[in-house]
Amino acid sequence: MKIQKIEARKILDSRKEKTIEVSIEAGRSKFISSAPSGKSKGKFEAKSYAKSLKQDIDFLNNIKLKTLEKLKIEEFEDLREVEALTERKIGANSLFALEASILKALAAEQEQELWQFLSRGKPKKFPYPVGNCIGGGLHTKELNGKKPDFQEFLIIPRTKLFCDNAFLMKKAHEEIGKILELRKSKGKLNDENSWSTSLNNEECLDILSKVADFLSDEAGCRVEIGTDIASSSLFKDGFYIYKNKPQILNPKMQIDYLTELAENYALHYIEDPLEEQDFVEFAVLRKKVIPLIVGDDLTATNLLRLKKAFQNKSINALIVKPNQNGSLLKVKEICDFCKKQEIATVFSHRSGETLDNTISDLAVAWGANFIKTGVLGKEREAKLQRIIEIEKSL
Repeated sequence: MKIQKIEARKILDSRKEKTIEVSIEAGRSKFISSAPSGKSKGKFEAKSYAKSLKQDIDFLNNIKLKTLEKLKIEEFEDLREVEALTERKIGANSLFALEASILKALAAEQEQELWQFLSRGKPKKFPYPVGNCIGGGLHTKELNGKKPDFQEFLIIPRTKLFCDNAFLMKKAHEEIGKILELRKSKGKLNDENSWSTSLNNEECLDILSKVADFLSDEAGCRVEIGTDIASSSLFKDGFYIYKNKPQILNPKMQIDYLTELAENYALHYIEDPLEEQDFVEFAVLRKKVIPLIVGDDLTATNLLRLKKAFQNKSINALIVKPNQNGSLLKVKEICDFCKKQEIATVFSHRSGETLDNTISDLAVAWGANFIKTGVLGKEREAKLQRIIEIEKSL
């Protein structure tokens, strides 16, 4: 495949903040991808841009045709040529958008969907969607001077069909909104279109648990709940500082607190339960509880940090945010490592999203266990609808 032109430009994400869109021309078609942006970024994720968004855009727009003609890209592994050309010249957001567009072009050249090109066959499974229904932490504004300290309260339906799971997530979001309104504690939707509230962590988990039980009975399937604690945002000077209800916990107390919550509310998923450098305490918590212990800021879609987490037995699940890394070659390597070591993968959106649905194809093609997209909003629903399209096509 020959790339005839690369064009990059600035667009706005769902938070109305600047991000990058990259298009390539190959054959007679144009292929476009864009990168999301995170609000709460882990300190170990790759830089979004080499120096600035503008400089990344200028570099991509000034790659000469002669340079492009030298690129020989016929299969996924040939992205190495692209990475050699752009090394240290662009950041992770730009590299992700560029490589995603190239892969779309390669798939089209072979008259395949992107997931087909990447998987080389029918997917063995579809991921379960993870839906953020109540927001807190850095993603959410206070209501009447309060908000939950945990960042996300999650619903995870587990029926056989992805389309049914997506429906149940929306139903859960709707029911939770009704309960919050009855309790006069429902605020506006936050950046990820989850409900803001003045309730504390335990009150939110109680509502989630009741809605999950109701939907389980109604649909005749398992509906699980979880939470993204985003503990690094709570951690200061060796302690986890909570405002709603006020408490100051050392790491041992934090583990005891989360162990109690896991038992009381039948949690199946706990993301970033401890701060982003504490591999040892992650492992202590993992020994104590049944739920998936999910690394995000801890691992930052970085293979070296993932291997350290594996060696320490810190996690049994991993958030995969392609633009935390940029290189889709490395993202695939991470997915392969997780599959080999039986670590569950959770492909994830960011708080500032675009209409790009590439992560849906990646999640299906590379056998993700879960995909975390949010529930409502055109940018979130684009990812869900893409997987529903793939499911229907099969």
